[in-house]
Amino acid sequence: MAYFVTGATGFIGRHLVGQLLDNRVGTIFVLVRSGSRTKLDRQIRLWNTDRVVPVVGDLQEDQLGVDAAWIDEHRGTINHFFHLAAIYDMTASAESNEKLNVGGTRSALSLAGALEVSCFHHVSSVAASGDHRGIFDETMFDEGQDLPSPYHRTKFESERIVRQESAIPWRVYRPAIVVGHSETGEMDKIDGPYYFFPLIKRMRELLASAVPLVAVDLGDTNLVPVDYVARAMDHLAHVPDLDGQAFHLVNPEPQNTVRMVNSFAAAAKAPRFTLPLDRSVTDRIPTRLLPRALQPAELLGTALRNGAVQLALRETVGRLGIPPEVLAHVSFPAVYTSGRTVSALAGSGITVPDLDSYAATLWNYWEQFLDNSIASDRRTVDALAGKTVVITGASSGIGLVTAVKVAKAGGIPILVARGLEKLEATKDLIESQGGSAHAYGCDLSDLDAIDALTKQLSLDFERIDFVVNNAGRSIRRSLKLSEDRFHDFERTMQLNYFGAIRLVIGLLPKMREQGRGHIVNVSSIGVQTNPPRFSAYVASKAALDSWSNVVSSELFGDGISFTGIHMPLVRTPMIAPTKLYDRFPTISPGQAADKVISALVDRPHEINTKIGNLGAVAHTVTPKLAFRILNLAYQVFPDSAAARGGESGRSESEQLLLARLLGGVHW
Repeated sequence: MAYFVTGATGFIGRHLVGQLLDNRVGTIFVLVRSGSRTKLDRQIRLWNTDRVVPVVGDLQEDQLGVDAAWIDEHRGTINHFFHLAAIYDMTASAESNEKLNVGGTRSALSLAGALEVSCFHHVSSVAASGDHRGIFDETMFDEGQDLPSPYHRTKFESERIVRQESAIPWRVYRPAIVVGHSETGEMDKIDGPYYFFPLIKRMRELLASAVPLVAVDLGDTNLVPVDYVARAMDHLAHVPDLDGQAFHLVNPEPQNTVRMVNSFAAAAKAPRFTLPLDRSVTDRIPTRLLPRALQPAELLGTALRNGAVQLALRETVGRLGIPPEVLAHVSFPAVYTSGRTVSALAGSGITVPDLDSYAATLWNYWEQFLDNSIASDRRTVDALAGKTVVITGASSGIGLVTAVKVAKAGGIPILVARGLEKLEATKDLIESQGGSAHAYGCDLSDLDAIDALTKQLSLDFERIDFVVNNAGRSIRRSLKLSEDRFHDFERTMQLNYFGAIRLVIGLLPKMREQGRGHIVNVSSIGVQTNPPRFSAYVASKAALDSWSNVVSSELFGDGISFTGIHMPLVRTPMIAPTKLYDRFPTISPGQAADKVISALVDRPHEINTKIGNLGAVAHTVTPKLAFRILNLAYQVFPDSAAARGGESGRSESEQLLLARLLGGVHW
């Protein structure tokens, strides 16, 4: 068995190749332009295989520009030809759509014919249905529908070419809007609902999540995660006797567009929209009796395509990253049935997951890795562009997201953590997005290793502009259970305090030499609130705070300054073992990284939260009352399962009440 795949480094393509590698045997030939070998080589390293073989060519040339000798050598040996290379972008120009979607399909079909493959698998789109209204099933294709954009037209035309011109057996796959991986959130481009994510983020920043917003019914949309699409294509391609058919890779249940937005708003903890006139009311209005041109959906679409309206939209929602041309296509006029697909997938276990089950996963990935708003913040770019930023704990959580954001602003993150392999993955991610980064493996609890690291960094870089002490160890254990575990205190001090100051001391000569430097210490809200069971962790963070406060006056004349961030509870791998925190108010790694970026740009002495400041004041003004409240929390919240060796503690309702009243505090 052998395969040929175009678009293998594209979003759907690399997941399909992953499925072929996992589920099938044989060589997978992938088309690659000569200038894109680096990208493909990086992806092959991630696949960790020798079964993927590059074939140099070009989508815009006859027979994809593949060498004639290669074609002769492999004629009759390739079973399946998957054509995925195309533009999946509603905002692309008509010329680009024509060249890549139509011309590319014709060239791919020509190559497949020359190779005498067993089956040509063409990835089309539900966009081929154009503005068809009502049911559009898998047997339908040319129903006289209008094709309102270059994207719609070329998707229809490329599928028509396969249907009418292919001399070899074919199968067509029509995905709906493809979003990120339902388990990892992985995505590599802004498209579909992702255009609305900056607006949702802005709403979160400006409004409380409980504030209701009014919306109008925008109709239905249809989203499917990329892992479903890849798994379904792999399975359908290998089911016998399905040639000459099309398959809808869609959610069998259409999704209300406003409810879809609300799913992501809920994941972001942003305000949600309400529909004062839902379909239980509007469906009773006989608008379908009106001429089509006067129906509300048609009037709205016509208005959105008007030049003056488009200009107004560019100056409003366009500034939030929502292309005006996308708004005219936020919902589908057709309802896509997928009975044939569902039947062919029966027994495979491949089904479309419910959006609410993975909306938070998609949001978190976007917020951490795809949010490009920092690149348009001139003040941040001016502060970080070209600057070197040493970030410890950069292989996951706050450190990883901070590194990505620094790179998006034009900075050069120097990634430091114990595991070099994970750091290299972070470096690859940053470079794939056009940034630059450097990775250094170092055990930050080993003082000799830190000395070697600081010497190497001082040699490798002309300047060290910033240091972010983010790496840390947290231990949640009461003193009663720690009396025979003094090493808990030693370990937290070793990494959180001694390791952090050893790193700073080692880089101080370089900063003094350049006459400038700034250190950001990721501390804890616990330093201000003194929560029980965190004596080892909070003491180590408090020690770092105090040391920084003292040396700040000594280093002021050298142009070296410090910021301490008393970080609230963050959803990171460090808190994952404490299942109690699954129900706690937390901030995301993206929100935490934004605080680090603010520290780098503004250089305040401290960044605190309202709850943290309230706790600090309470301990100063009414210490006995503060201790009583904390003792109540001590009674309500149990020790960690690892510490106590089993489940115990008070009722969950009591825990949640206190957690919500004192949101952001570690318990």
